[in-house]
Amino acid sequence: MSTDKLSLVFATNNSHKLEEARRIIGDAFDIVSLADIGCDDDIPEDAPTLEGNAIAKARWIKQRYGYDCFADDTGLEVDALGGLPGVRTARYAGDAHDSGANMRLLLQNLKGCSNRKACFRTAVALILDDKEYCFEGRVDGLIAQQPEGSEGFGYDPVFVPDDFPSSFATLSPDVKNSISHRGRALAAMLDFLNSYLKKTENNA
Repeated sequence: MSTDKLSLVFATNNSHKLEEARRIIGDAFDIVSLADIGCDDDIPEDAPTLEGNAIAKARWIKQRYGYDCFADDTGLEVDALGGLPGVRTARYAGDAHDSGANMRLLLQNLKGCSNRKACFRTAVALILDDKEYCFEGRVDGLIAQQPEGSEGFGYDPVFVPDDFPSSFATLSPDVKNSISHRGRALAAMLDFLNSYLKKTENNA
């Protein structure tokens, strides 16, 4: 791990999320993967809330590996489904985390439904110097009638953010990151980290 800038482990096995985080946070911090620290643990995600899952994952890494770290959990909340899939978003169609199956089940459950309103929420938990912090990002939109686009991952092909004519999967990574739930949560964490570093430098 780098010694000339603050290193943080991102507690995820999702390569797409890791790439997004590195793009959003930039070069000021060293974002380290679980593979980089030799972690192949199947980290439990059984809390009833996004915030609970994010905190649990960050604590798992801190307690077992000792690194400052952050973790996220994201939920797609669909009005017509009473907020589902919510905390089960990645496992909506089963524990295989199959994005295609998840989207197909979602579209099937919304078949014939005129209310397509939905939102994505991301909770990010950060453990830094043995203190815990939490940040949230949200984006509102609609569920499309059918998938479109090839960018992104997860439910991106069926989620159309407000004020945009097409899905997340039709947007470039930079545009998506500027408006997405995870982008907003990570931007809030980045603001905190920059402020934290300035305070640390001033007190040195």
